[in-house]
Order: sequence, then C-alpha cells, then structure tokens
Amino acid sequence: MKNSQLYKGSLTTIILKLLNENDKMYGYEITQKVKEITKGELKLTEGALYPSLHKLEAEGLLDVEVLKVDNRLRKYYKLTEQGTKETVNKLAELEDYIKTMRALVNPKFRMG
Repeated sequence: MKNSQLYKGSLTTIILKLLNENDKMYGYEITQKVKEITKGELKLTEGALYPSLHKLEAEGLLDVEVLKVDNRLRKYYKLTEQGTKETVNKLAELEDYIKTMRALVNPKFRMG
C-alpha cells in the first residue's frame, strides 16, 4: 500500500483483531502476519507497531507476558477482557467506515 496514511487510523483495530484471532503474539510476529494476510501490500513497521502496543497496554486493553525463547526474552501481547470488548467496538467502527467510504467512491453502493 503506497499511502501508509490510509491505514494509520486502523492500526489499533488491526492489532486488536490479530490478537483476538491468535490469543497471544509478539511484535515481529504481528508484522509478519500483517504482511502475510495482505500479500505484502501492507508492511507494518516496528516504529508504528510498538508505540501502538504500548498505548494499548497503558489503556488496559493488552496484557504483556515475557517468556524465554531460545535463551532470549520475548514479550507476548494478549487481549485483556476489556481489550476483547474494545475489539468488537473497533471492528464495528471500521465496518461502518468502510461502508461509508465505499458509498462515497462507488455510486453503485449508495443507498437511495
């Protein structure tokens, strides 16, 4: 995706949705999953990802678990109960946004 500004507003929702589907994930795993799902169209940078993860953690939507993997400490992120509820809200918001944008750019999707 050439214009990364378009997905910036959806980053939180993307993270919440992936964690909702995968129980717990570490940062690099999230970047790779996004790349895989979007067939390389969307490349999530660590510079965008980690501030969002830290913000979600500070808001009480994520828990962090540090595990030792191959003699290295790895931070895993998982949704809290509040995070799971927020995922539902964020996905509904995003669906509404997509519907609205689709109506704006494509006349055949306009309600009449």
